[in-house]
Amino acid sequence: MLPTDKPPAALIPSPPFSLSSLISSRYNPTKGKYLHLLSSVISLPSVLSLSIPASSSPLHFSLASLSLHLRLSSLSPSSLSTTIPSSRLRGSSLTLPSPPLKLTLDSLCRTLDSIYGPKRATFAYSGRHTAVKYIKNYIQNPTWWFKVYIPRQPFTDLHVSRLLEVLSGKIDDPQLFQFVRDLFESDLVSIELGGAELGRGFPQESTVVPTLVNIYFDRVDRELQVIREEVHKKNPRLKEEHMTGDGSTSTVFHRPVRVYAVRYLDEIFVATSGSKFLTIDIRDRILHVLEGELGIKVDKLGSSVHSAVSEKIGFMGYEFQAVPPSVLYPPMSEKAIRARKKYLKMKAAKAEELKNARETRRKKLGLKILKQLFNRMKAGESFDLGFRIEREVKEVFDEWAGETVKEYFQNLENRRYWHRLLSTGDFFRLDRIRCQLPDELVQSYDTLQEKVEQFLSPVRDIKSLERELSRKIEEEERCYAKRTIDDLAELKIKVSVPIEQVRKAVKLAGFTNSMGRPRPIKLLIRLDDADIIKWYAGVGNRWLDFYSCCSNFKMVKTVVNYHLRFSCFLTLAEKHDSTKRQAISHFTKDLKVKNKDGVDEIWFPTEREIKMMGAETRNIPDPKPVDGTLTMILVQLAVDDEEKYECVAHFCGKTDTTILYRVRLLQNRLNVDPLNEKKWVPGLGAVHESLNKKCFPLCEFHATELLLGKINLQDIDCTSYVDIE
Repeated sequence: MLPTDKPPAALIPSPPFSLSSLISSRYNPTKGKYLHLLSSVISLPSVLSLSIPASSSPLHFSLASLSLHLRLSSLSPSSLSTTIPSSRLRGSSLTLPSPPLKLTLDSLCRTLDSIYGPKRATFAYSGRHTAVKYIKNYIQNPTWWFKVYIPRQPFTDLHVSRLLEVLSGKIDDPQLFQFVRDLFESDLVSIELGGAELGRGFPQESTVVPTLVNIYFDRVDRELQVIREEVHKKNPRLKEEHMTGDGSTSTVFHRPVRVYAVRYLDEIFVATSGSKFLTIDIRDRILHVLEGELGIKVDKLGSSVHSAVSEKIGFMGYEFQAVPPSVLYPPMSEKAIRARKKYLKMKAAKAEELKNARETRRKKLGLKILKQLFNRMKAGESFDLGFRIEREVKEVFDEWAGETVKEYFQNLENRRYWHRLLSTGDFFRLDRIRCQLPDELVQSYDTLQEKVEQFLSPVRDIKSLERELSRKIEEEERCYAKRTIDDLAELKIKVSVPIEQVRKAVKLAGFTNSMGRPRPIKLLIRLDDADIIKWYAGVGNRWLDFYSCCSNFKMVKTVVNYHLRFSCFLTLAEKHDSTKRQAISHFTKDLKVKNKDGVDEIWFPTEREIKMMGAETRNIPDPKPVDGTLTMILVQLAVDDEEKYECVAHFCGKTDTTILYRVRLLQNRLNVDPLNEKKWVPGLGAVHESLNKKCFPLCEFHATELLLGKINLQDIDCTSYVDIE
């Protein structure tokens, strides 16, 4: 074991340093490679401590000693690992890194990202919602597409050798290559291609795995870039003046053939706006690179080309289909138009009621004031008319009078009446009379008539209303024509929730019974009320975050708002041996629970919050999958208060509020193999079985974060579990 070190904040050098500049200093222009990164960059205490927050507890190992061992290459990864046996007789064990090795892997990941990240292909995404935004906003008029289907397979020694060959193209560091090879040989870093564990935050996946997968698939990215350049060069985008020849406006639609690609870790999606033969040729070239150069087995039947219009395709846990714009943005139905008119009518009636009520209150106030003054005058009292608020009262009455006049003359009939009254049948219009009158009087009359025509003439307003009505009709016709043309000439990408998978996940976890109605989960009865609500909130929030970019997001909101919420009520009612109505009355519809200070806390999303979700999708952050929260339950244990445990969350170390939790996994509770897609949900990952029934001490804060799904098992030291039968 490494000796205890000082707090990590003391190890960070006072002068600020840039990791990118430090890595750049190791670049050799002659060789075109980075030299000795393990000894000169990754092993530096300043780089290792980047993963340590300044407010963390003192480390239980020496950071300086770790740095020295890494520089001298005298540290074997297997010596800093712990193997957790399986909870079943025929199960597999799990090898996890200790905190010193975890820091080293974070430093390695950060260094490799600095080298390969800026030069990564633009279509290689590290976030799911970012990739979905590209598919929705930038893929235009796809005709054919396919997804490269990689069956579940391990990352063998042959793949590791090819990975090191890729690394040697930019890095010259034999010590680093040996260190990476030792990581794979000791099972500290294991990659299972085609599985459901990549990018999910499970403990069996190391934090450096996404970076290594992106580096390994760089050859596929470069092949896709070459394909796109070839196709786009053969099919240039013509300018409008080139299509007409004389620079005039053209109504011809020019749709050049385009190739679109998206890669998220080992998932590859390609769409084209060309022919099926072109798409098949692109697929064959990609499969040739995967099978021939990268040694990855590919299911050709599962990677077949599909029509983008008539067939849906699953990718990253979503379903995609090319549809006309009217399907994504449908016009208002007749029922919706009638409802909107009814709402506007009710709104106008409410405003009229408020105006009448305001005028009634003013009238009552004025009569009350006059009555009071009259009674006091009858009593012989005298009043000083120069009181201080005379100006304020005058301003108030002027404002009231102005509002009344303005509202009166906004009515077209009232204006027509006064216009006819002031401009017709007047003898001032007769020439024989006008010549006998003084010029000043005639001029005043003419000025009055000009003002009457300017402010009271209904002809101008009638023409304005007619023009506005004509403009609205033309705008509706133009929108209808544009919508019709767009439906015939344009295709948009519709992103949908795989409904069957969500229903199967809801049923598998036990939220509903065979009839599809909410039911209690009896295993959760052992938890505190707050922990029960937090667990349901963690599942609900993760589902809402993950599917918030989908067009049928309303279905997920219904599942969370109804099935999960009432399953939580039924679980609480089962625990307290009460009815559902009593549980709702006690915890309210928002599932409020009081903390130690007696303050109400709300963990589960409220009905209003769920209703407002999905209105804006432009700035949605990339989600964490729900798998880790859904398939794991933390059961609080009763232990001796005198025995204190440190919180196993990374760099926490608290002992005063630590609680011991036992992990219960869904697949072990149901006795279901997650690899069996017939009984398990396709695409739903699972925590490694070796952690089932293991006990972990967690402080109150990190236990809440883990229940809510804000952190995962990669964020805690799973090697420091407490062995309790």
